[in-house]
Amino acid sequence: MKIGFDNEKYLRIQSEHIRERIAQFDGKLYLELGGKLFDDHHASRVLPGFKPDSKLRMFAQLREQLEIVIVVNAEDIEQNKIRADLGITYDEDVLRLRDEFMNRDFMVGSVVITHYNRQRAADQFRHRLKRMGIKSYVHYLIDGYPHNVELIASDKGFGKNDYVETTRELVIVTAPGPGSGKMAVCLSQLYNENKRGIRAGYAKFETFPVWNLPLKHPVNIAYEAATADLNDVNMIDPFHLEAYDKIAVNYNRDIEIFPVLNALFEGIYGENPYKSPTDMGVNMVGFCISDDDVCCKASKDEIIRRFYDATNKMVNGADNENEVSKIRLLFNQAKITTADRPVTVAAYERKIQTGNHAAAIEMEDGTIVTSKTTALLGCCAALLLNAMKYLAGIDHDVKLIPQSMIEPIQKTKIEYLGGKNPRLHTDEVLVALSVLSQHDENCRRALEQLPRLSGCQLHTTVMLSEVDRKIWRKLGCGLTCDPVKKK
Repeated sequence: MKIGFDNEKYLRIQSEHIRERIAQFDGKLYLELGGKLFDDHHASRVLPGFKPDSKLRMFAQLREQLEIVIVVNAEDIEQNKIRADLGITYDEDVLRLRDEFMNRDFMVGSVVITHYNRQRAADQFRHRLKRMGIKSYVHYLIDGYPHNVELIASDKGFGKNDYVETTRELVIVTAPGPGSGKMAVCLSQLYNENKRGIRAGYAKFETFPVWNLPLKHPVNIAYEAATADLNDVNMIDPFHLEAYDKIAVNYNRDIEIFPVLNALFEGIYGENPYKSPTDMGVNMVGFCISDDDVCCKASKDEIIRRFYDATNKMVNGADNENEVSKIRLLFNQAKITTADRPVTVAAYERKIQTGNHAAAIEMEDGTIVTSKTTALLGCCAALLLNAMKYLAGIDHDVKLIPQSMIEPIQKTKIEYLGGKNPRLHTDEVLVALSVLSQHDENCRRALEQLPRLSGCQLHTTVMLSEVDRKIWRKLGCGLTCDPVKKK
């Protein structure tokens, strides 16, 4: 995988910048954390070289200075809201996040339950936290939030909330998902710290959009594609332009809320230390791009990948026509089509040639390897074998898994397990290869190539099963599928 991002530079200058921001206030900074802290695969896809755990590694350099506050909305607890990517409720995810942080030696100070109105489920969760020895606090709904500044910045507004006791100078405020109230928790703390004579600060840490890249840079367009379901829009920050006569990119929600935040800061401190929503951010990603061409190409691939994801969801019954339409418009802005992804074209051509569903993968040296669906193997299982043989220098005609071994597996799948598709999936191919590798040198060499698939791009002309999707994700490959269901 070609590298376009200097990860070590990022770890260094991002932590330095956060330290500088802490020093601007009375040694206390509340940092609202947007986006993913764990497994930020979007960033690693559009900025090749960015490690999925880069933010955690960066915060590890500040470990002794920081503590973490996890926020969850009481309404989400009451309604048993589920994280779609993990399949667990938001309250369970609070505990998962806490464990993840603490396993990495980060201090988790407490949990804040927002939008609290004595919801039964929220009270039960508080009792559970208490039994576990975890501090919890509640913040209430405030009439007219966020526009009724006079009420909000008063003892009947923020002053009514529990004061969250913290002991370190950097307080990271994070949450299981959107709509948690992270920003309100930060602002409430500023108000209550100020009453105690501490002029604490607030900052926002979000990777995208990248404020110091052009508005229509592919990295920023890829962010719009990633949030097409939320209808976020990247915009020139008008407040930054007016204050500094410099162009900076932000997104619509932060720009729309800034006049309110400005009034809240003035209500708390008498003045706002920030002249624009861009000023509030601490993101240094844009300064660490080492090869712009590499990041542009990766971002265009990501826009195409998001398009296929959205069309796949639509075929599966999702009501997401607006999401698909928006990404189509982003194609125009980025001046791309699906044909700009070589593996898409290669898979389609193989399908036309063979009359069967096909797959293609682009190897690290630029070579494209293809496959087709057969009676024994699905197209992506065949592709995995072909790719490993190519990397290991094994002749294409060599059969790594003999038919005599595949047929009994197929019989078990159909006759004993009630399956309908006799063809082997990628996980079954890997298990068979693992067994054979004990006595077959070619199988052993083929399996040793798996790490070299990380970062490779592939496309199939048919939607894959979740089993196959998971295998390719674990291998670190960028997968897209035509929005066509298996018959």
